Amino acid sequence: MASASSGPSAAGVSSFDPGVPSCASASGFNFLCCGVNRKRASGIKRSVGSEVPYASGMPIKKIGHRGVDSSGETTYKKTTSSALKGAIQLGITHTVGSLSTKPERDVLMQDFYVVESIFFPSEGSNLTPAHHYNDFRFKTYAPVAFRYFRELFGIRPDDYLYSLCNEPLIELCSSGASGSLFYVSSDDEFIIKTVQHKEAEFLQKLLPGYYMNLNQNPRTLLPKFYGLYCVQAGGKNIRIVVMNNLLPRSVKMHIKYDLKGSTYKRRASQKEREKPLPTFKDLDFLQDIPDGLFLDADMYNALCKTLQRDCLVLQSFKIMDYSLLMSIHNIDHAQREPLGNEAQCSADTRKPAPQKALYSTAMESIQGEARRGGTMETDDHMGGIPARNSKGERLLLYIGIIDILQSYRFVKKLEHSWKALVHDGDTVSVHRPGFYAERFQRFMCNTVFKKIPSQPSWKSLKLQSPSSPIEQKNSEDLEQDSTSLVIPKSQQC
Repeated sequence: MASASSGPSAAGVSSFDPGVPSCASASGFNFLCCGVNRKRASGIKRSVGSEVPYASGMPIKKIGHRGVDSSGETTYKKTTSSALKGAIQLGITHTVGSLSTKPERDVLMQDFYVVESIFFPSEGSNLTPAHHYNDFRFKTYAPVAFRYFRELFGIRPDDYLYSLCNEPLIELCSSGASGSLFYVSSDDEFIIKTVQHKEAEFLQKLLPGYYMNLNQNPRTLLPKFYGLYCVQAGGKNIRIVVMNNLLPRSVKMHIKYDLKGSTYKRRASQKEREKPLPTFKDLDFLQDIPDGLFLDADMYNALCKTLQRDCLVLQSFKIMDYSLLMSIHNIDHAQREPLGNEAQCSADTRKPAPQKALYSTAMESIQGEARRGGTMETDDHMGGIPARNSKGERLLLYIGIIDILQSYRFVKKLEHSWKALVHDGDTVSVHRPGFYAERFQRFMCNTVFKKIPSQPSWKSLKLQSPSSPIEQKNSEDLEQDSTSLVIPKSQQC
């Protein structure tokens, strides 16, 4: 495998220090299993966070645990982003390598509660390579269980390592209101997100039920969790989760929504609207797209069935306050836009394309059989769901359910009770799980997504999956439709 670049990454954030071997090549698959160690790290002399110019008196702008100093350096719990990325890649390389020495077997109940821990001194050890960061400890939660999840989605260990560790992780600019850090792998396959202690703890409790659900229904719009880890240094725990990436960077998104089915204060702030690609909310959708988005009948039925099944699972876990993240690529608008980022596109095409994860795209999540050794995704539609707006414009939808690590605990119950005293209780986002699930489904399948009407005047809105041939009945009308779900070559990377 190629070593990581020592220069800036594509997103302009710091990557590995010069001379530091990439985590994919530093240790390969030759690490011995480190065993289970549940003890807290002790005796760590230096924290990763000591690299931050925190003591220099520079002002720190903080959102939650995320900070940005006056030099533009991103920090999380006083740990620089570059040091955190390096620790993540070194740790994942070790844990995947140690797993390769363990025989494959069925997942046992105790596998969900195992925590493996390994210490990474900067000078190296008999199990870990030397590195140019400060000492840290890396913990891996339920390694055998998550290996099973990755196998279920068709992710080979070498592909997982290549995607996450062969090149520097790319830091995403938007951290959200929670102050989480987001990284994306250079091949767009995986998102790494920092999570709070309660969220990580809740995910651990969910794992047995998550295992059962995925065995019954691998095609789902729920997040696909591939790993849960913790970087520990200087008394601070930075917990991260690896998930599927919903939004490919190679496709230009024209508008993005975070939808809950709630109307109370569900409008994007002025600050959010100033971003290059704002995340709009429910009231914005009702104003911008009052007629909804139109899907072919089969596509609509498959989507609503998936939403219904996923909501039932979330309700059974007493989960609420989740959202449907939806980004829209407007094919007609894209055809009229000048081609940009040509250098980036040409650079991307030189990279070897690793195997795509099964069921990783929006299209695969709701219908179709993904084939091992190659999914149904093609360069023509990039895994988006074909749709139209009321103007008849051709769209590709990229959707997924996010923020599912919120249970309806006492604090949420209290929050809903207080809001219900002042406002209409049925409009607030925080609600009991059963009501929340029902309202969420109703909003998505009645307001956001709609079947194409059968009237002759809507004939021009007939949609087909790009993976199936289009019937040639009315040659002129349908010839236009036959290209309606294809991104022009000028828009592809």
